[in-house]
Amino acid sequence: MVYYSAMAGLLVVFFPLFLLGFLLFMERVEEPLSRGPTETDVAEFLDTASREDVDNVFRYGVRRSLERWRNRRRRLPKLAAIVSRQRDTEVEAVPEK
Repeated sequence: MVYYSAMAGLLVVFFPLFLLGFLLFMERVEEPLSRGPTETDVAEFLDTASREDVDNVFRYGVRRSLERWRNRRRRLPKLAAIVSRQRDTEVEAVPEK
């Protein structure tokens, strides 16, 4: 009998915390899904999109292709920094004649 009351007590304590954590997680998941593309996003996409990006619009739809384009644009400065660091180390490694 003591075992069941202890389990019920733990359930009463931890279930609301679990539920709160789950709701916070789902809010983070839902936020990007509920935010649709704005006019400026679409205009910027059309101005700078490559042929592959336009093809993605037809394959995946506007929302997913804009998401892929945004992710690529976010990674671009990071990749440029990595490439420039690699070039700097390659230049330092090459001995001058």
